[in-house]
Amino acid sequence: MYGFTTTLTGLPFDEAVVKTTAALKAEGFGILSDIDVQHAMKEKLGKDMPPYRILGACNPPLAHQAVTAVPDIGLLLPCNVIVREDAVGRVVVGFLDPQIMVQLVDRPEVRAVADAAEQRLRRACESLGGSPTQAT
Repeated sequence: MYGFTTTLTGLPFDEAVVKTTAALKAEGFGILSDIDVQHAMKEKLGKDMPPYRILGACNPPLAHQAVTAVPDIGLLLPCNVIVREDAVGRVVVGFLDPQIMVQLVDRPEVRAVADAAEQRLRRACESLGGSPTQAT
């Protein structure tokens, strides 16, 4: 498993993005990047697809701890969160599990950061409501 998700129903896509951003902010994360995949695919390939955004979430104190412990860990940051429309009125919000970092960088300092980040991201996910599932 590389992440966890929740599915929101009866909520327009743009509202789901706002709600997700607020849930992340409540857990100390800011959004460093916001990639509009739907727009990029249309612009670069001429392909239509449902709304899909990748949010690069960062908790500065946790990121600082990780980068201080392992300077190259920036290759695994920020914490990616996806918001994608599965069907009209059905939006999936997915969170990359920070424990993936621990699998790649087996250092106690990184484990502590991943544990703290995972707790915060899971709380953000749960606060959105919806139907939680594990990503494969």
